[in-house]
Amino acid sequence: MHDAWQRWTDWIDAHPEAVAGLALLSLLTLLASAAAVPVVVARLPADHFVRLPTTHKSEGHPLLRLALRLLKSALGALLVGAGFAMLFLPGQGLLTLLAGLGLLEFPGKRRLELWVLRRRSVRRAVAWLRRRAGRPPLLLPDGLHSDSGVAASPRPSEEP
Repeated sequence: MHDAWQRWTDWIDAHPEAVAGLALLSLLTLLASAAAVPVVVARLPADHFVRLPTTHKSEGHPLLRLALRLLKSALGALLVGAGFAMLFLPGQGLLTLLAGLGLLEFPGKRRLELWVLRRRSVRRAVAWLRRRAGRPPLLLPDGLHSDSGVAASPRPSEEP
């Protein structure tokens, strides 16, 4: 264990530019997260977690939609990788990891999001951010009753 620690500190001593770059990346990630999280939480439709999943039928050329989905997924994968690295390096690893997962499309994503929202502290923070933005509380499926301003909905509703 001592050898690994010594190699790590030797690498840090030998690469001050890389360490400074990682510290700058950490600061930029922290600032971007602090700015983006309140905006994203406030912009979520109140029924986001209770409406039935729908296929995206947006306007525009199908190749453009595909290219944008691929770009979104690539950015998500990049953030997941950077977030994982920042768990061991300086940086906001967990926030970056969660932001990356939010951009990715994968089976069980909704279940993961609801698992996070089951945390009382998360529900309170979300409710506070939405109140501050003048937005209605999020409607959540049964079982995620709110004592913190996030309303529960009895069943999923069709998207208008």
